[in-house]
Amino acid sequence: MSHVGADFIPVFGDCIRMVRDVLFTKDGQPFIIAGSGTLGWDQVASNLIEPGDAALVLNTGYFGDSFADCLETYGASVSQVKATLGGVVDLAEVESVLKTKKYKILTFTHVDTSTGVLSDARAIAEVVHRVSPDTLVILDGVCSVASEEIRFDDWGIDVVLSASQKGLGTPPGLSIVCVSQRAMKVLHQRQTPVSSYYASWKRWLPIMQSYEKGTASYFATPSVNLIYAFHASLTAITRRSPSLEERFKLHKEASNKVKQAVSELGLKQLPVDNQYAANGMTAVYFPEGLGAADVLPKLAKDNIVIAGGLHKDIKDKYFRIGHMGISVVNAERGDLGKLIESLQTAFA
Repeated sequence: MSHVGADFIPVFGDCIRMVRDVLFTKDGQPFIIAGSGTLGWDQVASNLIEPGDAALVLNTGYFGDSFADCLETYGASVSQVKATLGGVVDLAEVESVLKTKKYKILTFTHVDTSTGVLSDARAIAEVVHRVSPDTLVILDGVCSVASEEIRFDDWGIDVVLSASQKGLGTPPGLSIVCVSQRAMKVLHQRQTPVSSYYASWKRWLPIMQSYEKGTASYFATPSVNLIYAFHASLTAITRRSPSLEERFKLHKEASNKVKQAVSELGLKQLPVDNQYAANGMTAVYFPEGLGAADVLPKLAKDNIVIAGGLHKDIKDKYFRIGHMGISVVNAERGDLGKLIESLQTAFA
């Protein structure tokens, strides 16, 4: 399929429109670009940061560390509010730090995949708008979009960055970003050139606008096959049953089921409180004396693939289970039951 073919143009345009639907936004500007979720950090940093701009990172794990590193690479002066391991940041501390100086952006990882911790996006945005209304609110939603509720317009989010392979149910390879008109204004008012060629929203904006209007345009070749796959997934998410609201409910129910099973096995979860635990994944400590080599091969024999640890302080002490997308909304597949049975056998 050609990226300028008559069949592809409406597919790409539909994807742009459906990204808005997933995020509950009317005028956010989506960018769908070939690349991993990490490209979203580069997009935020290169388009919104100028040398010396202050950025505040709310850090709940590995991906907070990495986002801070990316911002510094593009010249930001980065401060961090760090949560304790398995916890969320103290919003009173965030408020206090925001009062110390003017921050261009505040970033947070909605679900940090390294810890399974879910941050309260709505509450964070409320604090920023109340205390530092000019600060842009940046939500890293790689592990949350389509499995956790995100109301872009109602909550006043300025950027959501994500990727195709988790809750959005598409093979990896697409960087998906949605930008508020307020953030686009900041982009257009910057005093220095955008510090990336490929990630420049100024270069990609005419492309997105053109495809949405039904006309092909070119800056760099889009990933045609992935966009077709993304279209199929977005269609299922936004235009078929279950609805988005029902989808969020199903993710919560599935999460509770997995976490209850884990608890019944006597295993400890990494989040210190269930109210901070993500609905699309579960992070679990290995029992004393066991590690990945003891458990993961047993699960693999049942065709259950889980991930080892990622957080540098406890990398070998825990594992991570993903339960999102098709495994949750298509109950007839029986994926959750198979997972729980396999866990019970592995930890018997």
